Amino acid sequence: MEKEMYLKPNVVFEPLIANWYAWAHLVSPATAALNITGRYIPIIDSYLLDPSAHAEAVRNPKMLGGPFMDLNGEKEEEVRQLKKDILKSNDLLVNFSDAIRALDKMLSFEAKGYGLEGFYKKIPNILKGYVELYYDRNNNADFRFIEPLLYKSKYYKKETQSIALWLTENDKRPFCLSTPRFKDSKSVFLHLPFEDHRIDELVRMKKTPQPPGYIKSLLNIPEADEIVFDTFFTEERPKEYKRYLGNKIRMRYFGHACILIETKEISILIDPLISYYGYVSEVNHFSYEDLPETLNYVLITHNHQDHVLFETLLQLRSRIGTIIVPDSGGGRLEDPNLKLILNNIGFNNVIPIKEMETINFSDSTITGIPFTGEHSDLNILTKTCYLVQISKFKLLFLADSRIVEPALYEHIQKEIGPVDVMFFGMECDGAPLTWLYGPLMTKKITRDQDASRRLAGSNFEEAFSLLKIFKPKEVYVYAMGQEPWLEYISSVRYTDESNPIIQSNKLIEKCRELGLATERLFGEKEILYERYN
Repeated sequence: MEKEMYLKPNVVFEPLIANWYAWAHLVSPATAALNITGRYIPIIDSYLLDPSAHAEAVRNPKMLGGPFMDLNGEKEEEVRQLKKDILKSNDLLVNFSDAIRALDKMLSFEAKGYGLEGFYKKIPNILKGYVELYYDRNNNADFRFIEPLLYKSKYYKKETQSIALWLTENDKRPFCLSTPRFKDSKSVFLHLPFEDHRIDELVRMKKTPQPPGYIKSLLNIPEADEIVFDTFFTEERPKEYKRYLGNKIRMRYFGHACILIETKEISILIDPLISYYGYVSEVNHFSYEDLPETLNYVLITHNHQDHVLFETLLQLRSRIGTIIVPDSGGGRLEDPNLKLILNNIGFNNVIPIKEMETINFSDSTITGIPFTGEHSDLNILTKTCYLVQISKFKLLFLADSRIVEPALYEHIQKEIGPVDVMFFGMECDGAPLTWLYGPLMTKKITRDQDASRRLAGSNFEEAFSLLKIFKPKEVYVYAMGQEPWLEYISSVRYTDESNPIIQSNKLIEKCRELGLATERLFGEKEILYERYN
């Protein structure tokens, strides 16, 4: 009989869509269409025009996170073929993108505050039945998508989804929004839609051994890939997770904005972004093996690629009880519905939460707290901070929220009272609007306008204003994207002179003056808190 083996802990599960790293705006059909035509095809064309310029730009730290392929100026033929494949397999989305821009232009030039009923005849044919027209209160015409129907249409291209498997030996990867993934001699591509639960069966082998022949047959691994696929397995038993059975509240920091809250009764994981282990890393860190077998709740704060990471979520899918996401559902192009996205990649346990809405369980609660800023002044609803209360102990997770109006939090404090621990995101410079949302913009904005609308968290003054309101006993800066395994997603590389470091240092110094426990979290951290009634 074939020997049972485990999947190695450093096997990477890299989700791809048309060979590009999968993130929320590549799953939602409308945003996928505009990103293909407005982000990925231009990057491909630029690379084919001058591969050496891209290689040079990638080596420049000031260009980190820019639209440059990290391919060492090589693989021109693969890139040229990728463009042909994208245009062939996504030709409907290219047309869909053109139709969105045409509809935007038509409404901008022709809808002048009079009734919109006649304009339905002018909607491009491929959009008819998928959009509703409306005016805002200033008589500007716009449209919203009937999003659930898009996922049932020919424009949802789940056949372009795949998983690239490979063994990582370090934390280095090309920036995810600008470099496609090509199959090589060390990788295996699973051409499966993300919803396929055979992916879960493979993930389980990190904990539960199976004969490799079984999983090869289940996944239909081609004979040509078997030699590489076999290198992903080991007879070595993984380290066992020791469930927390104490009477306190355990907080474990996994890097960036990912925090695990555990008691002996419950586990809550916030913004899952988990690193692998079993390889040489620059920084000590918790990994998948440090997570409980069941995650009762997973909380998502907002729909950016460093907070909704499919690479982590797909590997945790079989462990998750309930995912809580910000409520949205408005159908606006720039704000795709996160529940729908997750439902359509195989998560059936997703609950939206509204601002100031509370979910009760056992002696604990999860409350959605308004999340302001960090979205370049777009009308994005898919964002929430969280108050987690266990017994009467309160932890407030503010993610990347920028505190633009403290009066809002004075109102909130009247409802929830003071808190025990606060977590601040202080990446206070942030990328400009177009870095993330540029492909969705029909009208070009000026460079000055772009620079003034940032994807930025709080600075010292903004964060300190909340300390005075909520009066916490402990304050932690997190969500800074500093860990080395984050760089391929966040494109962040700080120095001591970087403004986010300067601003967060000021907050930490002020907290120490006030006698508060404080730290800028990095790598890993574990703290035990006393429960009180």
